[in-house]
Amino acid sequence: MKQIHSVNNGQNNRRASISSRAAPATRSPFQPPSGSQPVRKPCFTGACKSGLITTRISLWIVSIFVIIAFAGGVLAGGGVDFTPASDAGGKIINDAKASDQIIIKGLNIPTSTATSTATSTANLPDYLKKDVNFQQFWEVWNIVKEKYYNKDIPDTQLFYGALQGILSSLGDPYSIFMTPTDSNQFQQDLKGNFEGIGAEIAIKNNNLIIVAPLPDTPAEKAGLKPKDLILKINGTSTKSMTANEAVSLIRGPKGTKVTLTIFREGMDAPKDFEITRDAITVKSVTWEIKDKDIAYIKMRQFNEDTVPLLDKAIVEITANKNIKNIILDLRNDPGGYLQSAIDVGGEWVGNEVVVSEKLRDGSEIKHASDRFPRLAGYKTVVLVDGGSASASEIVSGALQDWGKAKLVGTKTFGKGSVQDLVNLDDGSSVKITIAKWFTPKGRSIDEQGIEPDIKVEMTPEDFNKDRDPQLDKAIEIIRQ
Repeated sequence: MKQIHSVNNGQNNRRASISSRAAPATRSPFQPPSGSQPVRKPCFTGACKSGLITTRISLWIVSIFVIIAFAGGVLAGGGVDFTPASDAGGKIINDAKASDQIIIKGLNIPTSTATSTATSTANLPDYLKKDVNFQQFWEVWNIVKEKYYNKDIPDTQLFYGALQGILSSLGDPYSIFMTPTDSNQFQQDLKGNFEGIGAEIAIKNNNLIIVAPLPDTPAEKAGLKPKDLILKINGTSTKSMTANEAVSLIRGPKGTKVTLTIFREGMDAPKDFEITRDAITVKSVTWEIKDKDIAYIKMRQFNEDTVPLLDKAIVEITANKNIKNIILDLRNDPGGYLQSAIDVGGEWVGNEVVVSEKLRDGSEIKHASDRFPRLAGYKTVVLVDGGSASASEIVSGALQDWGKAKLVGTKTFGKGSVQDLVNLDDGSSVKITIAKWFTPKGRSIDEQGIEPDIKVEMTPEDFNKDRDPQLDKAIEIIRQ
């Protein structure tokens, strides 16, 4: 089993320790008690020889919740997807290194794990206030194996379902067990990689439209243009289709084809565009000049290419003597890696604290960047909204606390927790909350969000008419 720890300014002073070890001398809680009736136990690949399932529960109250979660997870195992990944899934546009960094990505909350669980013995029935007996787990296992109508459910499906049940019992939507398929997709999303055509789409005026084809992608090469109406996807009408439903149909394995029926202004009739899907990588940072002296920086996510791309942008910005102001757009940025957020914030605050973490033992770690504040002298406005989460909130909160920028838009998402990503030997992984984070002035934004200095709404009418009042307000503030 692999462990993944945080890398914070060269420090490695706390770990989320999840390790495999040899079977203890005492009976494993996963084994039926001696003298009990025979129980048919599955043998997963290598598990019987290596003693994979040898965990010992030290706290009985934890054990009670684990067994409940395990049993519930077995029954939930029928819903685990074991089909090969054929679609990147998820967001319309995805955005680093998952082997050595802390994940603080927000949004994308798996609803299947957002269950609430009693955490006090006072709420437990008497029969649960006893030492846990894992015989009950095997009894549930055998009930499923012997009585469930579909007798072809594989043991691995029940096993993964049980592991998902353990994490689900925490009642924390950000602590999850991911199957190998889900884990691979999660890490590809963090890297900004997926397979499809490379176009941002949205619902506008009740129509599915192309917002923009990404540069040098199949969508751009096929001739798709901004504001194109997508009438059909492989012959299926897009009427009443959501953007996410459209994404699931448009994405697919590299080399396969998808046909979009397009109509645009100037066309006499709709036209079919057959597009061959390819591997797509979305840059997390782009920038452009607005109004001659404003550098507009768009940050889509905080991943492994964020800091290098921002470095490149800063070199270009500082070399342009006409640029005096910066607009940092963090709208709909769901977060990413903690270290990326610290490095980005450091470009404005230097060696001041960017964020602090409070761990389960009550200790606190203050993270200060080691970056030289190359952007500290630029008048800065940060754009935020309800889609700005986690790492986006760390950066915007730090700049607000230190008086380095004005925040414009609407209240942020409110994800103030830090997760550790632990990769397991079979390709599955565990993402688990290990800390809560706070702004430099000690503000907790968990489930509260960060209020902007100037609140400006973006209405559906604004979107439909291509208006951006939040960006307009940012420019107005810079001109003051």
